[in-house]
Amino acid sequence: MTDLADAPATAPTDPDEARVREAAEKLIADHPPATTDPVTFLGAQFDAGLAWVHFDEGFGGLGLRPKLQKVVQEVLAGTGAPSPLARNPIGHGMGAPTVFAHGSEAQKQRYLRPLFTGEEVWCQMFSEPGAGSDVASLGTRAVRDGDEWIVNGQKVWTTVAHLSRWGMLVARTDPDQPKHKGLTYFVVDMHAPGVEVRPLYQITGEAEFNEVYFTDVRVPDAERLGDVGDGWRVAITTLMNERVSIGGGIPPKGTGIIQTAVKAWKEAGRPGGAVQDELMQLWSRAEVVRLTNWRASQNRAVGTPGPEGSIGKSASADLNKAITEFAVTVMGPQGMLMPGGFPKVRPEHALDLSTAQKAFLRCRANSIEGGTTEIMKNILGERVLGLPGDVRVDKDRPWTEVPR
Repeated sequence: MTDLADAPATAPTDPDEARVREAAEKLIADHPPATTDPVTFLGAQFDAGLAWVHFDEGFGGLGLRPKLQKVVQEVLAGTGAPSPLARNPIGHGMGAPTVFAHGSEAQKQRYLRPLFTGEEVWCQMFSEPGAGSDVASLGTRAVRDGDEWIVNGQKVWTTVAHLSRWGMLVARTDPDQPKHKGLTYFVVDMHAPGVEVRPLYQITGEAEFNEVYFTDVRVPDAERLGDVGDGWRVAITTLMNERVSIGGGIPPKGTGIIQTAVKAWKEAGRPGGAVQDELMQLWSRAEVVRLTNWRASQNRAVGTPGPEGSIGKSASADLNKAITEFAVTVMGPQGMLMPGGFPKVRPEHALDLSTAQKAFLRCRANSIEGGTTEIMKNILGERVLGLPGDVRVDKDRPWTEVPR
């Protein structure tokens, strides 16, 4: 039976598909990945409209359907082309859709190309020590001062903030409004005076995460995304794209994190019986998630995706834990040893899953980051199944009156 997600390419009858395929093949011919530096290649990909084909022309796209991005991935697969997601995961997966959906023409012109090439890394600053799953209760303040805003507060769990040029910030601009209505969304210069980034070391020994402090940081009003007080709506665009980015990847069959388990099984001598049965069950689950994400991507909305991102994110979080647990178990005593130990380092990129042991430790965070599994289930229950929502007694009360 042919796997539709991996079916061999045939002559496309869709003129848009043919256009994308031709442009991608020309990109490879004009800029061979083996001899073109990554920034130059990604810049050429952006200029050809193949960064996000559903974006407008001139902003990395061709104004086509989102599903046609898969054609670009098919053509570039196996060529050694650089991955924009690997170079700038937060910016590519979350920042770009938010800027495109809510940014001004000047903001899109300024931010999108260097974001895609990885020349300017982005981070996301929503969570706070007292505002995690209930991020709308955040307390970081932004006070208007002419054409600028003065920001004071603290953010936490900020991935690659130490590498970032720009940060996506949600701050409270009207504390007398209910918590969802008094927020405003900004793009913040991470090198501005008053921005301090401190490392948060994880169980891998790395500080991929950070905490960020703002002390009288001045942000130009021109760097606001959306209207004043409309920050929650803009933030939803970021959050829904975050869940798509974390859980919605569509690797070729048998690749992705399931490779970690298969590799460990082969190196252990390909044990049969219950061990092989467990591996086959994990492989089947990985394929179900992959095909579910592939199918959902065909109907993914431009700008703010629907709840399909929550499906993939929730399923992937549990599956990744199970796969990496299998891998370290089948390795035996070696699975208990961390290659290279636990050096206190600040990595140059996010999500280093280079060994089974590191992947096992890092994947523990999957059910928390980007919205907990419990939050994902609430979203699916309310928005997909139509179940009644949780009781929210503070929904219409001014933020200043809500106990914290």
